[in-house]
Amino acid sequence: MNPKLRLIFLFALYAALPAKMWSNHIIGGAITYECLSEGRYKFVLKMYRDCYCTNCADFDELAAIGVYRCDAGGTCASQDQADAYRTVNVPIKTINSVGIPDYPCLVAPDVCVQEGVYEWTMDLPVSDISYHISYQRCCRNRTINNMLAPDDTGATYAIEITPESQRLQNSSPSFNSFPPTVICADALLEYDHSATDKDGDQLVYELCSPLAGGGPLLNSPFFATCQGAKPTPSCPPPYDEVRFRLPNYSTLNPLGGSGDLTINPVTGLMRATPQFLGQFVVGVCVSEYRDGVLLSKIYRDFQFNVANCDPLVVADVKEDAIINGQEFLINSCGVNAVTFQNESYQRSVIKEFEWRFDINGQTEVFKDWSPTVTFPGIGNYTGALILNPDTDCGDTAQISVNVYPEIDANFSYSYDTCVSGPVLFEDLTTTGANSITEWRWDFGDGNSSDLQDPRHLYRQPGDLPVTLRVTDSNACSDEITQPIGYFPAPAIIVIAPSTFNGCVPGDVFFDNLSYPIDETYGIYWDFGDGKNSTDISPSNIYENPGVYTVKVEITSPIGCTIDTTFNSLITIRPSPEAGFDYLPEEPTNIIPEVQVFDRSANGVRWFYDFGDGYTTYEKNPLHTFRDTGTYLITQIITHPSGCQDTFSRVIDIKPEVRYFLPNAFTPNGDSVNDVYLGAGIMEGAQEFRMSIWNRWGELVFESFDPKEGWNGRKFNTGEDIPEGVYVVTVSYRDPRGEPVKLNGFATLIR
Repeated sequence: MNPKLRLIFLFALYAALPAKMWSNHIIGGAITYECLSEGRYKFVLKMYRDCYCTNCADFDELAAIGVYRCDAGGTCASQDQADAYRTVNVPIKTINSVGIPDYPCLVAPDVCVQEGVYEWTMDLPVSDISYHISYQRCCRNRTINNMLAPDDTGATYAIEITPESQRLQNSSPSFNSFPPTVICADALLEYDHSATDKDGDQLVYELCSPLAGGGPLLNSPFFATCQGAKPTPSCPPPYDEVRFRLPNYSTLNPLGGSGDLTINPVTGLMRATPQFLGQFVVGVCVSEYRDGVLLSKIYRDFQFNVANCDPLVVADVKEDAIINGQEFLINSCGVNAVTFQNESYQRSVIKEFEWRFDINGQTEVFKDWSPTVTFPGIGNYTGALILNPDTDCGDTAQISVNVYPEIDANFSYSYDTCVSGPVLFEDLTTTGANSITEWRWDFGDGNSSDLQDPRHLYRQPGDLPVTLRVTDSNACSDEITQPIGYFPAPAIIVIAPSTFNGCVPGDVFFDNLSYPIDETYGIYWDFGDGKNSTDISPSNIYENPGVYTVKVEITSPIGCTIDTTFNSLITIRPSPEAGFDYLPEEPTNIIPEVQVFDRSANGVRWFYDFGDGYTTYEKNPLHTFRDTGTYLITQIITHPSGCQDTFSRVIDIKPEVRYFLPNAFTPNGDSVNDVYLGAGIMEGAQEFRMSIWNRWGELVFESFDPKEGWNGRKFNTGEDIPEGVYVVTVSYRDPRGEPVKLNGFATLIR
């Protein structure tokens, strides 16, 4: 077996089966009896369930037991549930956990089995015909492999008390233990399935078919019938046998394959070497004889869980490789003293261990957990790690050691330290092997090579860690890292832009594309306009027209210098100066016409955008705004050089309200000046209120509608108001919410 693939225990059982939540619960059971005195019996029913099953039935709180009387062999074919001789509902006495098998070198899988025990006593008068006592329940565990429709098939647990057994006051045998919940595939099973009979009768063991009973019907009124999940009481014999998946499985071949189950008819010893993983129902019968006469026959069935079991103790060594899945290969390059790392498990059950190596024809033994073994020189040596020797819980790891000549990685390099150029690397590695088969260079800047003597051009300076890893024909490796101080001046100075033609003010970003450079380099820029910079990539604003020459000088940290002059690199053209005024300064919806007056300089073309969708190329345009609001007027002026300037102003077209109060009116009914009413433009006004008061401070009229006037009567409905002078107040908010108040006098003349 491949040592690295060994697992402590690989239980593939549950990975290969449907999920537990689909399974049902019954996995075995049996009934036995004890004669307490003539005609009085004690019965014990033991049921077994899968307690990892979810959404499945628990043990019945009351086991519905049925007792029938008919001929020996159970020929009660003419009877049904109504013909039961006696019925009893037995409460469950105890629920016990069935322990996981305690294998000395195995860890059992996570299987859960519970035992439910029912006990009751019953008087059965001595009779010349048999009593048949039974319990039935559906359904069996869904994940059983060797049955057809196990989740629709129930179980019957029954026992017959024959007339001879009654006469002799016989007690049935009882099984000594429950079979192991887990058995191992491809390993010999030997299980003592024997029973004990207190009367000392002869017991004969055999494989027999488990009995079916009940059915999957859960709804009333079928639940308690012979086809229901809980027949109440149990139904009379004869009972059907479960249906095996023929031809692969049968009563005598319940585990399938060629290493199937057998049971010794005398001792009850079960033997098998199961081949298939899964869950398998098995039936065992014990017949009890006295003086050659059959007294009773116990039917018992149970479920075997067959799983892959690997040894708990595994010999494991940290290796360089595994040969043919069996031998640990360890290589030592240039070192004769090899320290072996013992990774064996489980150490808590490893009681004894030793290392054995064949050195110069002699076997040397080491007792340390991780020993250091000194070999005499270059060559191949074999050995083994032996755990728990001469026991069933042991394991052995075969070891092969290669002691190879030393490999020593080394290299040199050269480059022009003043002017940037490629670095030349030379491999200086030495080895006692036939040849070096692999070079791996890491240049410290994210680049690499697999050449023996590579050339590399760095774009960044610095103290760069260069690593060389080499491998020889023995697969021995070594590596070395050396720092390279790489600080030459650039071979050439390259900047962007390569030319610039723009307008005043000219904002130019100079991108220094030279390499290698960084902050440790001295950089000097002369922009040609009297300004300079020491940044690597600076910006400069040219404020006057002209043609400018730019000079760049770069000095490396070790004093190497390069400079370049870029003649006439920058051309700055003159620009116009935009500007304008407009009248009126406060236009309104009443006076929406605006005259623009150009105030620009050095322009030859004009363009206006009034912000309301209207544009023009006139120098001094006249424009009428169709609506109130704020607008951005933008002027773009073009110089003869093609350069442009832009100037913008915000103009506010205000919504104007005008309201005027008259000073007299004559409400005499001649239809001329009969109503006191203000006049003006009130569109957009809000919260209007006009109130009129007499000289004693009494309110005589009030209106909230600017179109409603006073007719000379009190609140326009009462008697005529005397002639005289009345005080008028008006308030409202203009369209932009600003408050407005007016005061006046109304002279009433009749």
